[in-house]
Amino acid sequence: MRHIERGSPDIAQCCHHHQARNNVLNDCHCKSMVWGRNREDLPVRMGFHTDAFNSAYWSFEKCLQWASDNNVHFIECGLIDGVSWIHGLGYQPHVALYEDPVLLRRKMDRYGVQFSQVDAAYPLSGEDGPMRGVPYVLKSIAWAAQAGSPCVDTTDGLHMPEGLSETQSLSIMKRSYETIVEVAEAHQIIVNIEPHGHFTTKPKFMEQMLDFVASPWLRMNMDTGNTYIAGQDPVAFLKQFIGKVSHVHVKDVSACLAEAARGGQTGIAVSHCALGDGVNADNIKACLSVLRDHGYSGVLSLECEGASGPMIEKSLAWIRSVCADLGVAVH
Repeated sequence: MRHIERGSPDIAQCCHHHQARNNVLNDCHCKSMVWGRNREDLPVRMGFHTDAFNSAYWSFEKCLQWASDNNVHFIECGLIDGVSWIHGLGYQPHVALYEDPVLLRRKMDRYGVQFSQVDAAYPLSGEDGPMRGVPYVLKSIAWAAQAGSPCVDTTDGLHMPEGLSETQSLSIMKRSYETIVEVAEAHQIIVNIEPHGHFTTKPKFMEQMLDFVASPWLRMNMDTGNTYIAGQDPVAFLKQFIGKVSHVHVKDVSACLAEAARGGQTGIAVSHCALGDGVNADNIKACLSVLRDHGYSGVLSLECEGASGPMIEKSLAWIRSVCADLGVAVH
């Protein structure tokens, strides 16, 4: 097992690293990126994934305005490696790697919003993972370091890759993550593995993947919806990996989707269900309690359809209310 020599991303290290790149990032936020430490009631942060506004064809800047209007200071978006006509016309709420990360960070500063994570989740489990996925993730890491994003999200494919055994696919991913984490450590960027595919939604495989590299820079992005739709117990899944969690996707699941697809899918692209309205609501509450008891003070990133605003605003009100009821301090 490859071992990364440099130290864990502790509070001082995070603060020096992020403050140097982004003067909006303060000491309190840096501490929110630290896990499993003795903290004094540091609050969680509210954020959201801009996928919420895919169907509305919003631009990324319009998402920044929505965040500012709704007192949400953390944002997550997908990264585009190349030119896309729909993005270029301003109809896609994500960011292209050709956009200068420092200039974008300054624009975000004006809205009082910063990245919690950028999404580079090209599936790494297939034969094209090393050829397409790895270069994409490596470019995303370097870009994230300049844009002020502490995390880059990664995952596997939804289905078992054709022509490969599970052992072969895991071997491919291990080599890929060794390369990825070496670069992430150099830039001091956390690489998260998200449960979203054939391997990552199964605890036995997620455990192996998180052990691909002995590095504190390889963590997990918990997703309450993906684990549920894959047939897992989100609360048990979170408890098993709580020490590795550095970012959380909060996602409910509608009753009709659960009835039709639970145990047969490994992820939900965008949940068309407001938080609290679905069959996963009680699991979300239990997960919030687990995070509270562990001392988690990172970002809770909402993942649901925005419906041009009302649905995600309903979700935001619900989770703020639940956090208040559970005694979860919110920044």
